[in-house]
Amino acid sequence: MKCAFLLVFATFCLVTEGKIFTRCGLTEELITRNFPRSFIGHWVCLIESESGKDTEKILEKGNGSKNLGLFQINSKGWCEFGKTGGKCAMKCEDLLNENLVDDSACAKKVQSEMGFQAWDGWLRNCKGRTLPIPC
Repeated sequence: MKCAFLLVFATFCLVTEGKIFTRCGLTEELITRNFPRSFIGHWVCLIESESGKDTEKILEKGNGSKNLGLFQINSKGWCEFGKTGGKCAMKCEDLLNENLVDDSACAKKVQSEMGFQAWDGWLRNCKGRTLPIPC
């Protein structure tokens, strides 16, 4: 019985590293992370479309890469599993926790190099729309 409790407790501790944001909480976080206010609506729309505001979201791609975390940053070229690397100079695993400092810097880098069109969710749901700050 004691072992079962410890197993459940350990599993709970591992699972709680991620976070699912509310729309207003996400807006506040993006403003805190110095995302340009004029694009906050587009970032919120992108995140809602890509990850459902879930920092632990993983999407396996057909080419063997993975889209990871809140911003669904692709592992191919942007990060490395198990070691620091890629254009964002970070571990891919670090895209899956609730610390958004490195995730935000990487997302800004992707957007700077490729634009919002780097994200399929933005193309499908946000492109061409007037998207004010949600909260």
